[in-house]
Amino acid sequence: MFQAKLTSTQDAIGAFLATRIGALGRDRIVEGMRYASAGGKRLRGFLVLESAALFGVNRDAAMQAAGAVECIHAYSLVHDDLPCMDDDDLRRGQPTVHRKWDEATAVLVGDALQSFAFELLADPVTGDANQRAELMGTLARAAGPRGMVLGQSQDIAAETAATPLTLEQITTLQANKTGALLEWPAHAGAILGRADAAPLRHYARAIGLAFQIADDILDVEGDPTKAGKRLQKDAEAGKATFVSLLGLDAAKARAQSLVEEAEAALQPYGAAAGTLQDLARFVIARDT
Repeated sequence: MFQAKLTSTQDAIGAFLATRIGALGRDRIVEGMRYASAGGKRLRGFLVLESAALFGVNRDAAMQAAGAVECIHAYSLVHDDLPCMDDDDLRRGQPTVHRKWDEATAVLVGDALQSFAFELLADPVTGDANQRAELMGTLARAAGPRGMVLGQSQDIAAETAATPLTLEQITTLQANKTGALLEWPAHAGAILGRADAAPLRHYARAIGLAFQIADDILDVEGDPTKAGKRLQKDAEAGKATFVSLLGLDAAKARAQSLVEEAEAALQPYGAAAGTLQDLARFVIARDT
């Protein structure tokens, strides 16, 4: 049942973004925005919708926030794939934006997706003025120089560091690079529901780290065809990962313990949080 719900939500978010982005026009940048935001796991958007549902938030309002975080995520991937960053040719089984078009187009597509995310949050459908301001401020922080962008910078610096990162350093790096943009959707649901965000943020922080550990495991054990991207890049570059630092078995055990921590954080919500519990388990069971 979880997979069916996830697939249905992925389709709904995809349709929402296709409609809203399509309404911008028919030029190459808009086409690139639609291309870059299509497909993927949609876990961030799914987490917005499910956390908001705990508090009975109107789905149209929650969809605005779900679309916004998916746009931020898509922009980050477009830029991350560029030759000056990770230099990747494939994303979600398709040519990366700079390969399909060119580098300048990829930069502009990423820029456009980033700004469009805040346009979605500014829409009155999202909530009242205070809610919209808080959503925009917290997303800017999660995505910017104290969150995802900081993590990206730390990751680039690690590639040329004299010594590999320690476990503590890589945990901090990934909390910024990946975790911040997984924590925000849970926070967003609480903002929309005018509720205490602490339990959901604890939950999301745990699954964010579990997600990255699972990614490191997939980079070693995964199937490139299913992943839709090149694997074993970190090993080739000699970068420290959770697997290289902990070993494969210990990394899997750590991911499992984080899932259990996430599930415990959901106890205040009882059976209503069943789908979020399933999501925590999915994060480490996925094959893409």
